[in-house]
Amino acid sequence: MPTILAIETSCDESASAVVQDRRVLSSIISSQIVTHRITGGIVPEVASREHLQTLNLVIAQALEQASVRWADIDAIAVTCAPGLVGSLLMGAMVAKTLALIHDKPLLAIHHHEGHIYSAFLSDPQLEPPFLCLLVSGGDTRLVAVEGYGQYRLLGQTRDDAVGEAYDKVARMLNLGYPGGPAIDQLAQRGNPKAFPLPRGKLDHLYDMSFSGLKTAVLRLVEKHHAQNLPLDAADLAASFQRTVVEVLTDRVLRAMESLSYDTVVVAGGVSANQGLRKRLGVVTEQRGGRAIFPPMAYCTDNAAMIGCAASQRYVQGYRSHLNVGVFSRLSLQAIDDLYDESKA
Repeated sequence: MPTILAIETSCDESASAVVQDRRVLSSIISSQIVTHRITGGIVPEVASREHLQTLNLVIAQALEQASVRWADIDAIAVTCAPGLVGSLLMGAMVAKTLALIHDKPLLAIHHHEGHIYSAFLSDPQLEPPFLCLLVSGGDTRLVAVEGYGQYRLLGQTRDDAVGEAYDKVARMLNLGYPGGPAIDQLAQRGNPKAFPLPRGKLDHLYDMSFSGLKTAVLRLVEKHHAQNLPLDAADLAASFQRTVVEVLTDRVLRAMESLSYDTVVVAGGVSANQGLRKRLGVVTEQRGGRAIFPPMAYCTDNAAMIGCAASQRYVQGYRSHLNVGVFSRLSLQAIDDLYDESKA
């Protein structure tokens, strides 16, 4: 059972963890939310500088919390794709340096694979095959996990990711950053049927679109302001959230029925959304299936999920070159680009 030191810096969290298989020995996250709240969103250059300032301390804390020494570490894992290039470079630079100094194998991990593996941290008995609904600020897709490291893309957003749509709608309603938790909380007090909103009509069975929904909310806000009419922000937030949740749930149920899957894993930052957790949990159970959500601590970006994915890769014999690059975009299907072709 390998002991993995993992590093995650794909966006605006500096994170490190020590993981043994599916057991988390430590998980440290330094968030930049307060910094980016000033600008209402992430400034890539600022995020990179924050990683540079905090990452060494975060790694030291992870080792201390896990009560392990460098001699106990079998490999170092780091997120190398996808994400903000500057942020990814900070984590990769540190991971490569540590791997060289301490003579440890390096494992470059795909961020989306990490999110998929976050489910194993809540259900250690989970085994493929299963569906994964990956919903975050930068990505929304439905994936068939056919085996360890074997992924088939079923559908994805044609435009805005779910988390991105949440942030933009929150900005329209002056709810601040990040928008997802703010809308989720406000929606609990509103009428989800107050505003009929478009769900996006696509020919593809599993694809999604949220741009039209976002635009519809904008037009409602502009109309009420232009006519000096009162606008119940809670009702609009509830209506927006209901629409998003119904779209996501619909795609999941289609795949479960068509492909005979009985388990769906929901991963990524939006998996913390209470509306989605409640609705998808109920409907999958009604159909004889189950929905697995990561613990709240592992919904947003963290290094524990990276370490969990790396543990499986390590056992399978995967290794990465010290000159492995970072990629702002990289599909799950191209994941082998992160590894040495001479895999054992």
